[in-house]
Amino acid sequence: MSNNKSFSTETSERYSRALFEISKESGELEKVETDVKTFKSLIEKSLELKNFIHNPTHNITNQNNVFNILSDKLSFSKNFKNFLFLLVEKRRIFFISKIIESFLKLCLKKRGELKASLISSKELSETELENISKELSLSMGSKIKFDFKIDEELIGGFKLHIGSFMIDTSIKNKLKKFQQRMLEN
Repeated sequence: MSNNKSFSTETSERYSRALFEISKESGELEKVETDVKTFKSLIEKSLELKNFIHNPTHNITNQNNVFNILSDKLSFSKNFKNFLFLLVEKRRIFFISKIIESFLKLCLKKRGELKASLISSKELSETELENISKELSLSMGSKIKFDFKIDEELIGGFKLHIGSFMIDTSIKNKLKKFQQRMLEN
């Protein structure tokens, strides 16, 4: 285990592992995973909520009231609701985005899946994505779930990230390499 982890990363992993274990023991892992994904989406879409979470001037009572209302409106499980209250109480709520990412990775790992980022210069059909996923799944020995995005600046080709592994076949990258070679000579 590496000792080079930051405090926030290590703390986030501990909290996510605790949420994962509690959810698994209570048989609510799927529900909590759904709740976490809903909350993640809400944070990404609401600048107000993101600012509220990252603002340290809010008192614990105020934060608990907001998370209580959110939990009730979105029908969060008791475990996830209590987890949010714990983060507020321990003044760790601003780590929630890192905790969510770590928790979702644990859920994928439990199912034997890997998360990959695929960035293409053009829209890919569902069939093309499935074929890429099948080929990579066979070579990696785990089912691959894609986070697919389009980046027209790539000009052509794609970028693929799986953990620390990266493939970049984009024309933009090739042009950058040619530019470096020309500058070096």
